[in-house]
Amino acid sequence: MNKAGFSGKPQNSSNDFGDDIPVAVRDTPVAAPKIWLQPRIILIGGVTGFVLLSLISGLWFFVTAPKKTADSQPLPATSAPATTPASNNSSDTVLGHFPYPEAPESELVTISANRGIRMRKTAAQKFEEMVAAARSSGVILVPISGFRSVKDQEQLFFAVGAQRNQTPAERAALSAPPGHSEHHTGYAVDVGDGSVPATNLQTNFDNTKAYRWLQANAPRFGFEMSFPKDNAQGVSYEPWHWRFVGDRNSLEMFYKARNLKPAKISP
Repeated sequence: MNKAGFSGKPQNSSNDFGDDIPVAVRDTPVAAPKIWLQPRIILIGGVTGFVLLSLISGLWFFVTAPKKTADSQPLPATSAPATTPASNNSSDTVLGHFPYPEAPESELVTISANRGIRMRKTAAQKFEEMVAAARSSGVILVPISGFRSVKDQEQLFFAVGAQRNQTPAERAALSAPPGHSEHHTGYAVDVGDGSVPATNLQTNFDNTKAYRWLQANAPRFGFEMSFPKDNAQGVSYEPWHWRFVGDRNSLEMFYKARNLKPAKISP
């Protein structure tokens, strides 16, 4: 028997038509969002790749780029041979004079028997060869002073300075303090002209034949003038004072005085 309102179908079927769609189909995302996401993913991936590439390139440049160090700095147009870092420091001088060791007695030989003037063996041999060469040219080279001990230099510096009423700086312009004289080394010699002894230890020695000959020929025998005019050590001009630099030991001993010169000392 039929009841009123019953048709054999579920009630409210017209309002619940969505229930007829299977759950799996109903939950599947629509195609439109997929189409919208693809460009965005490509864009994000491209930006990320570019950033990563930039970071890697920067890191590679940092690792491989040459570092700017002291060794890579351009050298000056003229420079002295490489030395220790303190090579430009003249703080080890006293009144413009460098310290020098006293030559051992075993290294000293006589170059003037009548005056007891001595020098180191190598320097003495070259000095005597130089004297002989000068004499063959009609020039008489006479040694005035050679090796002086530190004790002798004390007398020369302090006692004579007191007699002349000189300050230490004034005295240092004429004579080195003890322990700082080139004469201590046995490589230095004061030279005079035997023809005009009145010029001995005088600046007018540079007017003599002996001086002119030394200027032209002394380097052949390993000698050089220690204190030319306006020398940076601030020592008075001494055209008579010559030092031997003809072997390794003497060259190393006078290297600082020749190349790493202190500021000029004012009296």
